Amino acid sequence: MYEITYLDIQENKEYEETIKRVVEKCFEVEGLLDSKLIMTITLTTPENIRKINKKYRKIDKATDVLSFPMFEKAELDEKIKNKDFLYEDVIGDIIISIEKVKEQAEEYGHSFERELSYMVVHGFYHLMGYDHIEEEDKKIMRPKEEKVLEQLKITRD
Repeated sequence: MYEITYLDIQENKEYEETIKRVVEKCFEVEGLLDSKLIMTITLTTPENIRKINKKYRKIDKATDVLSFPMFEKAELDEKIKNKDFLYEDVIGDIIISIEKVKEQAEEYGHSFERELSYMVVHGFYHLMGYDHIEEEDKKIMRPKEEKVLEQLKITRD
């Protein structure tokens, strides 16, 4: 289902517990619990996420979360529909800046858990082929994110 790695930050069991709950709920909501899909989640620093952003997206800026899907949406939808999974199919990588999560939780006035959970859900739906650049796409992706967070009772408060 997922693998967590740390890049230049300390391992943290609380982060891992939050991520586990959120990923499992994402897979449940999308009907993927019996799939062999897996993703990697890397927790890192703003400096590292900036380097990765610059290298792969040509944007020289730190951000909160990056997602690198392995499949186009239609291809992944077809695999899921047909249960066409290899032993383990990696759906992609999510990279999260823990420092940015802390800053944004404070800025938005909600808990660190809520902000980290949102980053994981947001990254997951990008790996699933959803986007939010166009308003029409945002109207599909945002309710999916909120549904997962609501089911986990993780609110903005």
